[in-house]
Amino acid sequence: MGHRPRHPGQGRVREPRRALLPVPFALIALVTVVDVLAPPGVHLGPFLVAAPALTASFSGPRMTGFVGAVAVLAQAVVAAVRTNLTDLNHTIQIIALLLISVFVTLFAHLREVHERQLSQLRWVAEAAQQVVLRPLRERMGPLRLASVYLAAEAEAQIGGDLYAATRTPDGTRLIIGDVRGKGLEAVGDAALVLGAFRAAAHQESDLPGLVARLEAAVAPDPDTDDEAFDREQFTTVAVLDVPDREPALRLVSCGHPPPLLLRGGRVLSLEVDHPAPPLGLTEFLDGGFVAQSFSFEPGDVVLLYTDGVIEARNAAGEFYPLADRAGGRPGDGPEALLRHLCADLLAHSPGGHLGDDAAMVAIERIGGAGGSTASAPREGLVGGPGGAG
Repeated sequence: MGHRPRHPGQGRVREPRRALLPVPFALIALVTVVDVLAPPGVHLGPFLVAAPALTASFSGPRMTGFVGAVAVLAQAVVAAVRTNLTDLNHTIQIIALLLISVFVTLFAHLREVHERQLSQLRWVAEAAQQVVLRPLRERMGPLRLASVYLAAEAEAQIGGDLYAATRTPDGTRLIIGDVRGKGLEAVGDAALVLGAFRAAAHQESDLPGLVARLEAAVAPDPDTDDEAFDREQFTTVAVLDVPDREPALRLVSCGHPPPLLLRGGRVLSLEVDHPAPPLGLTEFLDGGFVAQSFSFEPGDVVLLYTDGVIEARNAAGEFYPLADRAGGRPGDGPEALLRHLCADLLAHSPGGHLGDDAAMVAIERIGGAGGSTASAPREGLVGGPGGAG
Protein backbone atom coordinates (compact mmCIF):
# COMPACT_ATOMS: atom_id res chain seq x y z
CA MET A 1 0.00 0.00 0.00
CA GLY A 2 1.04 3.61 -0.22
CA HIS A 3 3.77 4.76 2.13
CA ARG A 4 1.68 7.69 3.37
CA PRO A 5 -1.95 7.46 2.29
CA ARG A 6 -3.72 10.76 2.14
CA HIS A 7 -6.01 11.67 4.94
CA PRO A 8 -9.71 11.48 3.95
CA GLY A 9 -10.82 14.75 2.43
CA GLN A 10 -7.45 15.80 1.00
CA GLY A 11 -7.45 16.89 -2.63
CA ARG A 12 -11.15 17.71 -2.58
CA VAL A 13 -10.98 21.27 -1.23
CA ARG A 14 -11.13 23.22 -4.48
CA GLU A 15 -14.31 21.59 -5.79
CA PRO A 16 -16.59 22.91 -2.99
CA ARG A 17 -15.04 26.38 -3.44
CA ARG A 18 -15.91 26.44 -7.13
CA ALA A 19 -19.40 25.19 -6.31
CA LEU A 20 -19.94 28.23 -4.06
CA LEU A 21 -19.21 30.82 -6.77
CA PRO A 22 -22.85 31.16 -7.99
CA VAL A 23 -24.04 31.95 -4.43
CA PRO A 24 -22.85 35.62 -4.20
CA PHE A 25 -24.18 36.41 -7.68
CA ALA A 26 -27.53 34.86 -6.84
CA LEU A 27 -27.58 36.90 -3.64
CA ILE A 28 -26.88 40.13 -5.56
CA ALA A 29 -29.63 39.36 -8.08
CA LEU A 30 -32.14 38.52 -5.34
CA VAL A 31 -31.43 41.62 -3.24
CA THR A 32 -31.51 43.87 -6.31
CA VAL A 33 -34.87 42.60 -7.56
CA VAL A 34 -36.51 42.69 -4.12
CA ASP A 35 -35.10 46.16 -3.40
CA VAL A 36 -36.45 47.53 -6.68
CA LEU A 37 -39.90 46.07 -6.01
CA ALA A 38 -39.99 47.01 -2.30
CA PRO A 39 -42.06 49.94 -0.96
CA PRO A 40 -40.31 53.35 -0.92
CA GLY A 41 -39.63 53.17 2.81
CA VAL A 42 -37.84 49.79 2.60
CA HIS A 43 -34.13 49.72 1.64
CA LEU A 44 -32.42 46.34 1.19
CA GLY A 45 -29.23 47.68 -0.39
CA PRO A 46 -27.11 47.15 2.75
CA PHE A 47 -27.61 43.38 2.33
CA LEU A 48 -25.47 43.54 -0.83
CA VAL A 49 -22.38 43.75 1.35
CA ALA A 50 -22.87 40.06 2.15
CA ALA A 51 -21.91 39.09 -1.41
CA PRO A 52 -18.24 40.25 -1.41
CA ALA A 53 -17.87 39.28 2.25
CA LEU A 54 -19.03 35.74 1.47
CA THR A 55 -16.77 35.54 -1.58
CA ALA A 56 -13.72 36.58 0.45
CA SER A 57 -14.23 33.56 2.71
CA PHE A 58 -13.62 31.02 -0.06
CA SER A 59 -12.17 32.78 -3.12
CA GLY A 60 -9.23 34.96 -4.04
CA PRO A 61 -8.92 38.75 -4.24
CA ARG A 62 -9.70 38.97 -7.96
CA MET A 63 -13.03 37.21 -7.66
CA THR A 64 -13.81 39.08 -4.43
CA GLY A 65 -13.09 42.41 -6.10
CA PHE A 66 -15.20 41.43 -9.11
CA VAL A 67 -18.15 40.46 -6.92
CA GLY A 68 -17.75 43.71 -4.99
CA ALA A 69 -17.83 45.69 -8.25
CA VAL A 70 -20.97 43.82 -9.36
CA ALA A 71 -22.59 44.59 -6.00
CA VAL A 72 -21.74 48.31 -6.31
CA LEU A 73 -23.15 48.31 -9.86
CA ALA A 74 -26.32 46.61 -8.61
CA GLN A 75 -26.67 49.26 -5.89
CA ALA A 76 -26.29 51.98 -8.52
CA VAL A 77 -29.00 50.34 -10.64
CA VAL A 78 -31.33 50.26 -7.62
CA ALA A 79 -30.61 53.94 -6.97
CA ALA A 80 -31.30 54.89 -10.59
CA VAL A 81 -34.55 52.93 -10.71
CA ARG A 82 -35.94 53.97 -7.33
CA THR A 83 -34.77 57.61 -7.17
CA ASN A 84 -31.53 58.82 -8.73
CA LEU A 85 -27.78 58.34 -8.28
CA THR A 86 -27.43 61.63 -6.37
CA ASP A 87 -29.94 60.61 -3.71
CA LEU A 88 -28.16 60.99 -0.35
CA ASN A 89 -29.36 57.65 1.05
CA HIS A 90 -28.26 55.65 -1.98
CA THR A 91 -25.03 57.63 -2.32
CA ILE A 92 -24.03 56.72 1.23
CA GLN A 93 -24.95 53.08 0.59
CA ILE A 94 -22.83 52.98 -2.58
CA ILE A 95 -19.82 54.58 -0.85
CA ALA A 96 -20.12 52.23 2.14
CA LEU A 97 -20.45 49.19 -0.14
CA LEU A 98 -17.42 50.32 -2.15
CA LEU A 99 -15.27 50.74 0.96
CA ILE A 100 -16.32 47.40 2.42
CA SER A 101 -15.64 45.68 -0.93
CA VAL A 102 -12.11 47.12 -0.95
CA PHE A 103 -11.60 45.98 2.64
CA VAL A 104 -12.76 42.39 2.05
CA THR A 105 -10.72 42.24 -1.18
CA LEU A 106 -7.64 43.12 0.85
CA PHE A 107 -8.66 40.47 3.38
CA ALA A 108 -8.95 37.89 0.58
CA HIS A 109 -5.48 38.86 -0.63
CA LEU A 110 -3.97 38.41 2.84
CA ARG A 111 -5.76 35.09 3.28
CA GLU A 112 -4.43 33.88 -0.07
CA VAL A 113 -0.87 34.87 0.88
CA HIS A 114 -1.27 33.06 4.20
CA GLU A 115 -2.57 29.93 2.43
CA ARG A 116 0.43 29.96 0.08
CA GLN A 117 2.75 30.18 3.08
CA LEU A 118 0.97 27.29 4.80
CA SER A 119 1.10 25.27 1.59
CA GLN A 120 4.84 25.84 1.39
CA LEU A 121 5.28 24.84 5.03
CA ARG A 122 3.24 21.69 4.46
CA TRP A 123 5.37 20.86 1.45
CA VAL A 124 8.56 21.28 3.51
CA ALA A 125 7.07 19.19 6.32
CA GLU A 126 6.05 16.48 3.86
CA ALA A 127 9.53 16.44 2.35
CA ALA A 128 11.12 16.25 5.80
CA GLN A 129 8.82 13.40 6.78
CA GLN A 130 9.64 11.49 3.58
CA VAL A 131 13.36 11.87 4.28
CA VAL A 132 12.94 10.66 7.86
CA LEU A 133 10.52 7.83 7.04
CA ARG A 134 12.00 6.15 4.00
CA PRO A 135 9.58 3.69 2.37
CA LEU A 136 10.19 0.09 3.49
CA ARG A 137 11.03 -2.46 0.84
CA GLU A 138 8.22 -4.93 0.19
CA ARG A 139 10.61 -7.88 0.43
CA MET A 140 13.62 -8.26 2.74
CA GLY A 141 15.08 -11.75 2.87
CA PRO A 142 12.40 -14.22 3.97
CA LEU A 143 10.10 -11.36 5.02
CA ARG A 144 7.32 -9.45 3.32
CA LEU A 145 6.69 -5.97 4.74
CA ALA A 146 4.11 -3.21 4.51
CA SER A 147 3.93 0.10 6.35
CA VAL A 148 1.53 2.98 6.75
CA TYR A 149 1.60 6.40 8.41
CA LEU A 150 -1.66 8.18 9.18
CA ALA A 151 -1.44 11.86 10.11
CA ALA A 152 -3.90 13.12 12.68
CA GLU A 153 -4.74 16.13 10.49
CA ALA A 154 -4.50 16.66 6.76
CA GLU A 155 -2.80 20.03 7.35
CA ALA A 156 -0.24 18.58 9.79
CA GLN A 157 1.41 15.70 7.98
CA ILE A 158 4.36 15.65 10.30
CA GLY A 159 5.03 14.10 13.68
CA GLY A 160 7.26 11.95 15.81
CA ASP A 161 6.18 8.43 14.83
CA LEU A 162 9.03 6.48 13.25
CA TYR A 163 9.87 3.12 11.72
CA ALA A 164 12.68 1.62 9.67
CA ALA A 165 14.11 -1.71 8.56
CA THR A 166 17.58 -2.70 7.45
CA ARG A 167 19.28 -5.89 6.29
CA THR A 168 22.21 -7.44 8.14
CA PRO A 169 24.36 -10.41 7.06
CA ASP A 170 22.21 -12.77 9.16
CA GLY A 171 18.74 -11.26 9.00
CA THR A 172 16.62 -8.14 9.22
CA ARG A 173 16.45 -5.53 11.97
CA LEU A 174 13.44 -3.30 12.47
CA ILE A 175 12.44 -0.42 14.71
CA ILE A 176 9.19 1.35 15.44
CA GLY A 177 8.88 4.23 17.85
CA ASP A 178 7.07 7.34 18.97
CA VAL A 179 8.73 10.58 20.04
CA ARG A 180 6.95 12.55 22.70
CA GLY A 181 5.72 15.76 21.11
CA LYS A 182 4.83 16.96 17.62
CA GLY A 183 6.08 19.25 14.89
CA LEU A 184 9.58 19.82 13.57
CA GLU A 185 11.19 19.22 16.98
CA ALA A 186 9.65 15.75 17.14
CA VAL A 187 10.73 15.04 13.57
CA GLY A 188 14.26 16.08 14.47
CA ASP A 189 14.29 13.66 17.40
CA ALA A 190 12.84 10.91 15.20
CA ALA A 191 15.54 11.56 12.59
CA LEU A 192 18.18 11.31 15.32
CA VAL A 193 16.90 7.90 16.46
CA LEU A 194 16.53 6.58 12.91
CA GLY A 195 20.00 7.79 11.91
CA ALA A 196 21.51 6.05 14.92
CA PHE A 197 19.55 2.88 14.16
CA ARG A 198 20.63 2.73 10.52
CA ALA A 199 24.26 3.27 11.47
CA ALA A 200 24.41 0.93 14.46
CA ALA A 201 22.29 -1.90 13.00
CA HIS A 202 25.27 -2.98 10.88
CA GLN A 203 27.86 -2.47 13.61
CA GLU A 204 26.35 -4.04 16.72
CA SER A 205 26.27 -7.81 16.79
CA ASP A 206 23.62 -8.11 19.50
CA LEU A 207 20.29 -6.32 19.97
CA PRO A 208 20.96 -4.90 23.47
CA GLY A 209 24.13 -3.29 22.15
CA LEU A 210 22.14 -1.72 19.32
CA VAL A 211 19.56 -0.27 21.70
CA ALA A 212 22.35 1.03 23.93
CA ARG A 213 23.68 2.93 20.92
CA LEU A 214 20.23 4.42 20.36
CA GLU A 215 20.09 5.49 24.00
CA ALA A 216 23.51 7.10 23.69
CA ALA A 217 22.33 9.00 20.61
CA VAL A 218 19.37 10.62 22.38
CA ALA A 219 21.10 11.16 25.74
CA PRO A 220 21.90 14.81 26.55
CA ASP A 221 25.37 16.12 25.79
CA PRO A 222 27.38 16.31 29.03
CA ASP A 223 28.38 19.85 28.06
CA THR A 224 24.74 20.87 27.68
CA ASP A 225 23.24 23.10 30.33
CA ASP A 226 21.02 20.83 32.43
CA GLU A 227 18.44 23.57 32.81
CA ALA A 228 18.13 23.86 29.03
CA PHE A 229 17.65 20.12 28.58
CA ASP A 230 14.01 19.01 28.46
CA ARG A 231 13.76 15.97 30.71
CA GLU A 232 10.19 15.43 29.53
CA GLN A 233 11.48 14.52 26.07
CA PHE A 234 11.69 10.78 25.44
CA THR A 235 11.06 8.17 22.75
CA THR A 236 9.35 4.82 23.08
CA VAL A 237 10.74 2.16 20.73
CA ALA A 238 10.47 -1.53 19.95
CA VAL A 239 13.56 -2.96 18.22
CA LEU A 240 13.44 -6.38 16.55
CA ASP A 241 16.01 -8.72 15.09
CA VAL A 242 14.62 -11.38 12.73
CA PRO A 243 17.22 -13.98 11.69
CA ASP A 244 16.89 -15.53 8.24
CA ARG A 245 17.59 -19.15 9.23
CA GLU A 246 15.75 -19.38 12.53
CA PRO A 247 11.93 -19.23 12.97
CA ALA A 248 12.19 -16.69 15.76
CA LEU A 249 12.58 -13.01 16.48
CA ARG A 250 14.34 -11.13 19.24
CA LEU A 251 12.74 -8.07 20.77
CA VAL A 252 13.81 -5.21 23.03
CA SER A 253 10.99 -2.97 24.17
CA CYS A 254 11.61 0.48 25.59
CA GLY A 255 8.24 1.60 26.87
CA HIS A 256 6.52 0.82 23.56
CA PRO A 257 3.20 -1.04 23.11
CA PRO A 258 3.85 -4.78 22.57
CA PRO A 259 3.82 -6.08 18.99
CA LEU A 260 1.08 -8.50 17.97
CA LEU A 261 1.74 -11.92 16.43
CA LEU A 262 -1.00 -13.17 14.11
CA ARG A 263 -0.90 -16.95 13.81
CA GLY A 264 -3.62 -19.29 12.58
CA GLY A 265 -6.50 -16.94 13.42
CA ARG A 266 -5.11 -16.16 16.89
CA VAL A 267 -3.66 -12.85 18.05
CA LEU A 268 -0.75 -13.15 20.47
CA SER A 269 0.83 -10.28 22.37
CA LEU A 270 4.64 -10.20 22.38
CA GLU A 271 5.08 -8.81 25.88
CA VAL A 272 8.65 -8.91 27.16
CA ASP A 273 9.40 -9.92 30.73
CA HIS A 274 11.85 -7.08 31.32
CA PRO A 275 10.79 -3.95 29.43
CA ALA A 276 13.14 -0.98 29.54
CA PRO A 277 12.10 2.64 30.03
CA PRO A 278 11.81 4.87 26.95
CA LEU A 279 14.96 6.19 25.34
CA GLY A 280 16.12 9.35 27.05
CA LEU A 281 15.20 8.14 30.54
CA THR A 282 18.38 6.22 31.38
CA GLU A 283 18.24 7.19 35.05
CA PHE A 284 15.28 4.82 35.42
CA LEU A 285 17.02 1.85 33.75
CA ASP A 286 17.67 -1.03 36.17
CA GLY A 287 20.56 -2.96 34.64
CA GLY A 288 21.18 -3.25 30.91
CA PHE A 289 18.85 -3.79 28.00
CA VAL A 290 17.51 -7.35 27.65
CA ALA A 291 16.43 -9.02 24.41
CA GLN A 292 13.72 -11.67 24.56
CA SER A 293 13.09 -14.28 21.85
CA PHE A 294 9.70 -15.31 20.46
CA SER A 295 8.80 -17.91 17.88
CA PHE A 296 8.15 -16.46 14.41
CA GLU A 297 7.30 -19.23 11.96
CA PRO A 298 6.54 -19.18 8.23
CA GLY A 299 3.02 -17.83 7.70
CA ASP A 300 3.09 -15.73 10.89
CA VAL A 301 2.56 -11.99 10.71
CA VAL A 302 3.95 -9.53 13.27
CA LEU A 303 2.15 -6.21 13.59
CA LEU A 304 4.05 -3.21 14.95
CA TYR A 305 2.15 -0.03 15.79
CA THR A 306 2.32 3.23 17.70
CA ASP A 307 -0.02 4.30 20.47
CA GLY A 308 -1.95 6.55 18.09
CA VAL A 309 -3.65 3.35 16.90
CA ILE A 310 -4.77 1.86 20.21
CA GLU A 311 -5.60 5.26 21.73
CA ALA A 312 -8.00 6.23 18.94
CA ARG A 313 -11.46 6.70 20.46
CA ASN A 314 -14.89 6.38 18.94
CA ALA A 315 -17.87 8.65 19.67
CA ALA A 316 -18.53 6.71 22.89
CA GLY A 317 -14.96 7.25 24.10
CA GLU A 318 -13.93 3.60 23.59
CA PHE A 319 -10.37 2.81 22.52
CA TYR A 320 -9.75 1.07 19.21
CA PRO A 321 -9.66 -2.74 19.81
CA LEU A 322 -6.66 -3.48 17.62
CA ALA A 323 -6.22 -7.12 18.67
CA ASP A 324 -9.87 -7.92 17.93
CA ARG A 325 -9.85 -6.19 14.58
CA ALA A 326 -6.50 -7.67 13.55
CA GLY A 327 -7.87 -11.15 14.29
CA GLY A 328 -10.28 -10.83 11.37
CA ARG A 329 -7.51 -9.92 8.96
CA PRO A 330 -7.57 -10.77 5.23
CA GLY A 331 -5.39 -13.73 4.35
CA ASP A 332 -3.47 -12.24 1.44
CA GLY A 333 -0.45 -10.61 3.04
CA PRO A 334 0.67 -7.66 5.16
CA GLU A 335 -0.45 -5.06 2.64
CA ALA A 336 -4.04 -6.28 2.77
CA LEU A 337 -3.87 -6.39 6.56
CA LEU A 338 -2.84 -2.75 6.84
CA ARG A 339 -5.39 -1.68 4.25
CA HIS A 340 -8.08 -3.40 6.30
CA LEU A 341 -6.88 -1.91 9.59
CA CYS A 342 -6.54 1.62 8.20
CA ALA A 343 -10.09 1.64 6.85
CA ASP A 344 -11.40 0.18 10.10
CA LEU A 345 -9.42 2.60 12.28
CA LEU A 346 -10.71 5.66 10.41
CA ALA A 347 -14.26 4.29 10.56
CA HIS A 348 -13.83 3.87 14.32
CA SER A 349 -12.71 7.49 14.79
CA PRO A 350 -15.43 10.19 14.71
CA GLY A 351 -15.45 11.84 11.30
CA GLY A 352 -12.47 9.74 10.24
CA HIS A 353 -10.10 12.05 12.16
CA LEU A 354 -7.46 10.60 14.48
CA GLY A 355 -6.51 12.34 17.70
CA ASP A 356 -2.83 11.48 17.22
CA ASP A 357 -0.54 10.36 14.42
CA ALA A 358 -0.51 6.60 13.91
CA ALA A 359 1.96 4.25 12.25
CA MET A 360 1.81 0.52 11.57
CA VAL A 361 4.25 -2.00 10.12
CA ALA A 362 3.24 -5.56 9.20
CA ILE A 363 5.90 -8.26 8.75
CA GLU A 364 5.15 -11.71 7.33
CA ARG A 365 7.66 -14.56 7.34
CA ILE A 366 7.37 -16.49 4.10
CA GLY A 367 10.40 -18.76 4.49
CA GLY A 368 12.98 -19.99 6.98
CA ALA A 369 14.16 -23.17 8.61
CA GLY A 370 15.83 -24.43 11.74
CA GLY A 371 14.97 -25.00 15.35
CA SER A 372 14.09 -22.40 17.94
CA THR A 373 14.35 -22.01 21.68
CA ALA A 374 12.16 -18.89 21.65
CA SER A 375 9.65 -18.00 24.32
CA ALA A 376 6.00 -18.64 23.65
CA PRO A 377 3.99 -15.49 22.90
CA ARG A 378 1.19 -14.62 25.27
CA GLU A 379 -2.29 -14.85 23.90
CA GLY A 380 -4.46 -11.90 24.79
CA LEU A 381 -5.50 -8.39 23.97
CA VAL A 382 -3.44 -5.25 23.82
CA GLY A 383 -3.24 -3.43 27.11
CA GLY A 384 -4.49 0.06 27.88
CA PRO A 385 -3.08 3.24 26.42
CA GLY A 386 0.55 4.01 26.84
CA GLY A 387 3.60 5.32 25.06
CA ALA A 388 4.85 8.74 24.23
CA GLY A 389 1.73 10.29 22.77
